[in-house]
Amino acid sequence: MKVSGKHWAIGLLPLLMGVVAFFMVIGPRALDPQNIAWLESGDPATHYLGWTFFRHSPWTFPLGLNPSYGLELGSAIIFSDSNPLLALLFKPFNSILPETFQYFGIWLLACFVLQAWFAWKLLGLVTPSVALRVLGSGLFLFSPPMFLRMGGHLSLAGHFLILAALYLALHPGVQKRRVAWGALLAATAMIHAYLLAMVALIWVADVAGRTLKGQLTRCTAFIEVVLLFLLVSLCCWQAGYFSIADGMASGGFGLYRMNLLAPIDSSGWSLILPDLPEASGDYEGFNYLGLGTLVLAICACVVLLRRTTDFGSAVRRLPVLLLALIGLTLFALSNEIGVGLLSVHYPLPEKIIKLANIFRASGRMFWPVFYAIVFAVIFLVVRGNRPRTALCLLALALVVQVVDTRNGWVGLRYARMMTPTSEWSTALHDPFWSSAAAHYANIRSLPPQNQSQTWLPLATYAATHGLKTDTAYLGRMSSTALEHAQQKAGQMLKTGQFDRDSLYILDESAMLDAVKSVNSDTDLLARIDGLVVLAPGWKQCAECLPVVDEGRSMQSVPLIKLGQQQRFNYKTPHLAHGWSTPETWGTWSEGEEAEIVLRVQPQAQSIVIEALAFVLPMHLGQDVVFTINGVQAVSTHLTQLQDNRIEIPLTAAIHEAIARDTLMRIHVQLPDAISPKQLGLGEDQRVMGLGVKSLTVQ
Repeated sequence: MKVSGKHWAIGLLPLLMGVVAFFMVIGPRALDPQNIAWLESGDPATHYLGWTFFRHSPWTFPLGLNPSYGLELGSAIIFSDSNPLLALLFKPFNSILPETFQYFGIWLLACFVLQAWFAWKLLGLVTPSVALRVLGSGLFLFSPPMFLRMGGHLSLAGHFLILAALYLALHPGVQKRRVAWGALLAATAMIHAYLLAMVALIWVADVAGRTLKGQLTRCTAFIEVVLLFLLVSLCCWQAGYFSIADGMASGGFGLYRMNLLAPIDSSGWSLILPDLPEASGDYEGFNYLGLGTLVLAICACVVLLRRTTDFGSAVRRLPVLLLALIGLTLFALSNEIGVGLLSVHYPLPEKIIKLANIFRASGRMFWPVFYAIVFAVIFLVVRGNRPRTALCLLALALVVQVVDTRNGWVGLRYARMMTPTSEWSTALHDPFWSSAAAHYANIRSLPPQNQSQTWLPLATYAATHGLKTDTAYLGRMSSTALEHAQQKAGQMLKTGQFDRDSLYILDESAMLDAVKSVNSDTDLLARIDGLVVLAPGWKQCAECLPVVDEGRSMQSVPLIKLGQQQRFNYKTPHLAHGWSTPETWGTWSEGEEAEIVLRVQPQAQSIVIEALAFVLPMHLGQDVVFTINGVQAVSTHLTQLQDNRIEIPLTAAIHEAIARDTLMRIHVQLPDAISPKQLGLGEDQRVMGLGVKSLTVQ
């Protein structure tokens, strides 16, 4: 069992473990650099789009500026969370890379491999036993908080950086530590700001602790702090951290906290332990240890009570690091301490709250403590038991950990193993879009905002056609620049004078203003693929495609022509009330009643709705009743989740009722609507019944 760590074959064991765990949890399809199917929604979508704009943009200084994605509102690769380290690594090879290229699958594989490697190194400080180190590394690998980030915040999956920092802080040697810390801090700065804060705090604690113990002189420590501070500042500058003058602070400290029950709250990730009640923002503080680690912790507590290890003296030798971990825990809990649904508030000065909001998702800051707990548990079990007993306990804990957390990571694997594709579907099918791409340099939203309802299809369109856009989803945005842009937008809508190099996409409120001021002699105002488009100078463009202009006759509820399909994967005025936030496939109803509002032509004979139904093995059907303008239309019972086609005939009585109102109002009753939480399927409290994908007038 005891083999020299210098043996190269032994050194490959943790790397092999990481690879096996990756294929087990994520699967091979994410490694295909041309497969972007698994990146199509939410945070991964902006990660990929940020990289796509960055790779095609000219080189800038600082290197991390990304002027085409976000424009003046905030445009740096760090704010789309696109992993600047890898973006800068691959950008020089842009000309030889395929048109569709993503490195996020490679990154996730690296996270698994390096998580196993640094866990192996950490456990080498506890035991020389290969078997014990392998089993212990498995517990670090099957980390629910790390897996959770692989579902959305991909850069934040780099938990190996925290393990590396803990290894350097716990390693007794001081040789080459400055080079090691410098490399670690520089790499972390180029990956994510939250991870940088954690790693930097552990480094500061290490410098202070070694100085107090006399391992470093004050002069040496001062030089190290100055040099590495300058190095980190340089890396942050080049990654684009300082590209916005303000807007680094946001809101949410106290909301996105860690609940005190987080280490034992499975949040649906356990086959055995329950999902405990928690507040709405506590998901950011997800820190479930896993049943295997919790079982092992009980064994560790027994060892601790026996006092047969040097654990107490080992902790006392690291007072500054211990204080840092306590500080991270307090910050993670925030000033709104939660115990389940119970919350206790204590006041903090406004200046402190403002600073804390730079890292508003404070629940994440517990991760170093999380891994310190795992390390301490393994330390106690290994040092407090015979090798054979420790081996059996670690093996049992690892098996339980893998099986227990499967309830969470199997969904992650399913989402990463979807059918591969090198391009995303789009709702922008009209020939207008290709013509517009040849005429305009920019595509903008009115009013300007971060993560508008239509940011994804429009940013994808801009990336595909080489346009610049402020229609983006960024982690941080300059508040001053946003305010100026909104003031300019208000002035343009008031005067009807728009930038001639920009195509504008208006929300419903901006549309109402544009109808009053649009210059119908030169500018086009029309609904195209369900979006309100204002195209300055379009009518004076000889090469531009002819488009029917609605101009000042445009109404808030658009007309749906015969044969036209209206999709519901974005916010639309047709969904009046009783509907949830749109998703990539469509929109769920929310509540037991909902309403759809339409304008249709008198010749319309029927309405066809393609829909999902919230039907599960524990909830076998949904009754749906449609009433149009007070006239009973159709009642149906849906028994399958997918592929529901509902046809509603438009009778003479319905047409008469529509003629009196001018609008068609489809009232939907859903007596069987129920929430996933009521069915024991997580924390989603939306009462869902019908999920509308599209509607066609026939």
